[in-house]
Amino acid sequence: MAKIKGQTPAIMKQAKYAPWLYLAPALLIMLFFVVYPTLNTVYLSFKNADSTQSAATTCQQPQPGEPEPPCWGIFENYRHALTDETMLLAFRNNLLWIILMVTGTTGLGLLIAVLVDRVKYEPLAKAVIFMPMAISFVGAGVIWEYVYHYQAQGDQIGLLNAIVTALGFAPVPWLTTGPWINNIALIIVGVWMWTGFCMTILSAALKSVPAELLEAARVDGASEWVVFWKILVPIISPTIAVVLTTMTVNVLKIFDIVYVMGKGQPDTQVIATRMYIEQFNKFNSGVSSAIAVILILAVLPIGYINIRRFRIQEAMR
Repeated sequence: MAKIKGQTPAIMKQAKYAPWLYLAPALLIMLFFVVYPTLNTVYLSFKNADSTQSAATTCQQPQPGEPEPPCWGIFENYRHALTDETMLLAFRNNLLWIILMVTGTTGLGLLIAVLVDRVKYEPLAKAVIFMPMAISFVGAGVIWEYVYHYQAQGDQIGLLNAIVTALGFAPVPWLTTGPWINNIALIIVGVWMWTGFCMTILSAALKSVPAELLEAARVDGASEWVVFWKILVPIISPTIAVVLTTMTVNVLKIFDIVYVMGKGQPDTQVIATRMYIEQFNKFNSGVSSAIAVILILAVLPIGYINIRRFRIQEAMR
């Protein structure tokens, strides 16, 4: 008994530090690949284009005969990112993506999840709908470029314009007609790719709804519409919220489809593509870093909402 008591402090000390030893590799990776790049990006956002001095020392010089322009200090990059006309257009496009793509993927995913739950070949139907997720975003962009392909004259090789001309109408330059048609055309590609993901998550949630509860509602005379809105949707509402927030984060970071199919048009740019253009086309690391910080700040509240909701759910269990 004395021997066991003598070993107790050592065992307690081992139990105290052992979890940190297991976590150390993951923490080091996070520190090197996440924490350090994030802090360095914040630091660069206060620097000029070549990161050699603060943005405060690079204010525009007045032209001869013109008044001296205002100097905005170290926040010049953020002022540019939040007031530049092209950036404001990118913010508007991102908002349009959030409204249309998030609601579109979640709504279609829920509708398809309910419908395929009643068909005989449910696994096959789900596999076909989920298949676009197996394609890279760049590959999907190339595929849909052929769907939207436009020729002013001659036979149309694009599927959509071939249908339009077959119906007797003039072909439409879907990807260059702005500012709404080309953005909606790109959003449709995003909806096509991500609906399968939303369907899979929501279908799993629907499977967890007790069948006895649904049957009791139907026996009491509830229509399928009432069963859906009054029983199914409230029960799986936490999962719907997870899907909505996940898709919102994905849309805020959308890049591939716009970069491949947008062809650099200003009226289709989003936040991520503007960040890329500032860094790799204009070589302005200061503004690019400021845009990256703004994107991080836009994502943080969504992550906080998810964490808070998960904690509430865990406390209720």
